[in-house]
Amino acid sequence: MTTPDTATTPQSATTDAAGAPAAGPGRPGRLGSLGPVGLVFAGGISVQFGGALAVMLMPRAGALGVVALRLLVAAAVLLLVCRPRLRGHSRTDWGTVVVFGITMAAMNGLFYQAVARIPLGPAVTLEVLGPLALSVLASRRAINVVWAALALAGVFLLGGGGFSGLDPTGAAFALGAGAMWAAYIIFSARTGRRFPQADGLALAMAVGAVLFLPLGIAESGTKLLDPVTLGLGAAVALLSSVLPYTLELLALRRLPASTFAILMSLEPAIAATAGFLLLDQTLTALEAAAIALVIAASMGAVRTQVGNGRGRGRRKAAALEGTGLEG
Repeated sequence: MTTPDTATTPQSATTDAAGAPAAGPGRPGRLGSLGPVGLVFAGGISVQFGGALAVMLMPRAGALGVVALRLLVAAAVLLLVCRPRLRGHSRTDWGTVVVFGITMAAMNGLFYQAVARIPLGPAVTLEVLGPLALSVLASRRAINVVWAALALAGVFLLGGGGFSGLDPTGAAFALGAGAMWAAYIIFSARTGRRFPQADGLALAMAVGAVLFLPLGIAESGTKLLDPVTLGLGAAVALLSSVLPYTLELLALRRLPASTFAILMSLEPAIAATAGFLLLDQTLTALEAAAIALVIAASMGAVRTQVGNGRGRGRRKAAALEGTGLEG
């Protein structure tokens, strides 16, 4: 899951303090030949098809068990690849990474509880409202009323005029996951400023895995030790966490963050496609229109945020002109 907002894109977990992409797992190689847009789409497809695979795994391991396996395997891979330094960090640094890990675990736990009850496409559409709301609030421009209204209209249609067409508990879990996604974005940025490269992400993933493992064991017990379940859980972790993080890191080296964020706004559509192909989850015309409205609102909010940032840059340049400080 990745945010559709430029200013709050969670690339900070994989960039240095100056905003430049840091070295991380994977090198361009053959993957780089896809081109940056192709890498973003590949990452989005990986995440959403990983989500569909997780839904297929839930009858064997339960929603909490699947989350525990995903976080555990992803943490092991990231710790092995990143080998983060444990010494030399302040108490504030550790506090930030712990909160980031808690947020990550809560986001995944709530989302998987949602997709256990409602189709994947609507779940991702409701979840994406969290980053969208964060973008609208951060921009503070009147045009954002339009994007908020579009998103609300999409949610109204998605719920059949009152969520009669969706399980209300599942919808609530998806909205909760969206709130945690917004918090994830904030703490991802803070962690990225305090830890080099993807070290903070690896440590936060480990925190989330440790916190969630007891919940997974309580729900699924020895089922988690089944070789088939372990293998499928590892596949979910690779598809939903490790591979997309790597692909997005490669893409952000050659793609403007604004373009990246707009492409990420298409995730609800990719999720709906994955749900249709793997889970036989069909959408009504009304649900498809609702998803399209939320995607349009997300893209509009991104473009507004980009325009606002450029405007501030021009005003700053004008204020500095002639002072000798413009360079």
